[in-house]
Amino acid sequence: MPSEPGLRRLLDLLAQDASAEALAGPAREARAAGAHPDELAALTEATEVALRIRRTLSQHRRREAQLTALFDTAGDLAALRDLDAVLRAIVHRAKLLLGTDIAYLSLNDDEAGDTYMRVTDGAVAPAFQQVRLGMGEGLGGLVAQTARPYATGDYQADTRFHHTTTIDGAVRDEGLRAILGVPLRVGPQVIGVLYAADRTPRAFTPDEVALLSSLADHAAIAIDGARLLEETRAQSEAMRRAEQAHDQLTDLVLRGGDATGVAAQIADILDAGILIHDADGAELARTGTGPLAPPARAVAASRASGRAVPLDGTWVCAVLAGPELLGSIALTGRPDLADADRLLFERAGVVTALLLLLRRSVAETEDRIRGELLNDLLSTTGDPGSLTARARRLGIGLDRPYGVLVAQGETAPRHRLLAAAARCAHAHDGLAGLHREQVVLLVPTRTPGATARALADELGQALADPVTVGAAGPATGSAGLPAAHAEAQRCLAALRALGQAGRGGALADLGFVGLLLGDPAGVSGYVRNTLGPLLGYDADRGTDLTGTLDAYFEQGGSLTRTKDVLHVHVNTVVQRLDRIGRLLGADWNAPARALELQLALRLHRLAGPVETAT
Repeated sequence: MPSEPGLRRLLDLLAQDASAEALAGPAREARAAGAHPDELAALTEATEVALRIRRTLSQHRRREAQLTALFDTAGDLAALRDLDAVLRAIVHRAKLLLGTDIAYLSLNDDEAGDTYMRVTDGAVAPAFQQVRLGMGEGLGGLVAQTARPYATGDYQADTRFHHTTTIDGAVRDEGLRAILGVPLRVGPQVIGVLYAADRTPRAFTPDEVALLSSLADHAAIAIDGARLLEETRAQSEAMRRAEQAHDQLTDLVLRGGDATGVAAQIADILDAGILIHDADGAELARTGTGPLAPPARAVAASRASGRAVPLDGTWVCAVLAGPELLGSIALTGRPDLADADRLLFERAGVVTALLLLLRRSVAETEDRIRGELLNDLLSTTGDPGSLTARARRLGIGLDRPYGVLVAQGETAPRHRLLAAAARCAHAHDGLAGLHREQVVLLVPTRTPGATARALADELGQALADPVTVGAAGPATGSAGLPAAHAEAQRCLAALRALGQAGRGGALADLGFVGLLLGDPAGVSGYVRNTLGPLLGYDADRGTDLTGTLDAYFEQGGSLTRTKDVLHVHVNTVVQRLDRIGRLLGADWNAPARALELQLALRLHRLAGPVETAT
């Protein structure tokens, strides 16, 4: 064990947010002092844990800073009216959000057919602050031309871009290496490009691209609004109403409003029915109208154009974060939507994108925490008191009876099954997550079998794919959950092996087979007593007489069909059956004995291999 002073110093350094180099100090000093190898190894291991904790805390602080900056940005942009102030705020927030050396923004000049530098934050070279890029030239010109994000880890060495002497010289003077550019779009029109850049090579992650794209979408609306205010301040009643609605919606989101609140606010402003769906088409909120599936054709058209589009009297607006589809908004009851209200509706889509991004971030964090708790509850390690306290903080009272359910889809991707299971678990005050690569739910119930059947139907309908659910329990307290999970796994395997895929149940619902599987020791003993000589022969000689007997029974005792299934000659089947008869006895094919053998073979498949007597 490491010395107590060494551990205490390590903890003090961690509490002081010391650097990684400082955290390595106690182990380095112990090594220099000639510490015992065991003590040194333990102190080294503790140092590695401390470094992991420091990295995790740094990641959390960075994510918190990003969300705070995003909140501040939304509030600032909602409050600003002057175009220059809006542009400076956008660039400054982009620099804060991505933590880069420099951020800048260029605006398109439609008359000149190029894009020019408008605002910079962190730039030092005068030539860089005045550069103009032709459409298709450099990274920024390509973003402005294609309306797509582009990133490079080392601009000067990247051959994807059309390099020019002027642009390369300006980038070189500023010392930039890594650059990310995303389009500023108002509807289908690109009005400029927002950039974040570093003076050292680096790779921009997909999350960073999505984050900057989301800011750019929000910023483009703010820029457009500021432009319109400057141009039409004297006749801006419609614009004032749109800004007021935008402010109201943004304020609602920043105060923690949910999808239902946003839908109600939009419906009130536009005097229409509103539906909000996620990217999978699941309804998140609805007010003032009946259920309506999001029309895929209209969503695709809106996503491509960046504008709200009408379809059969319903207006549809895709909710986007850069190129990513987060969901859609549908507006009913107003087939003839005026331009001003159409713009307002589109702005509502931008605010909804912010809402869904924040909702997803919170949900991902919550799902991770709940999934970690589920994994710890189903493991055989962990302090029961600590697990109970953690569960209580998430609203899970382990003093209630809980069922453990294991779900498996036939063709649907596992991530979709997990998402649907998480929604079901949340609705039932339970937990859901991945445990040993399986989707597992912990649901309060006294009748796990009935709950599994209902859940199989619910998940199957949500995924349009059969879902099999094995259940066990109920168990009270954390101690009984690992055993219940193992039983639920056996139940799932039994359901599938018995041809009941797409259904749910517990072992008690499976009759005699379920009773046997409920006692793994009993299953092993029965299989060993019935098939022992056959299993031992196969194990010693590497043969598969067990498989031959199983195939023979499965084919109704037909030698011809058995040889076809096994892909061998019929004489080989006869020879194998003769050997089986000598091992099991002459009466192996008698009705009563054959029934026992078939049951043992099926249990062997369900319960897995058993040890043979030596």
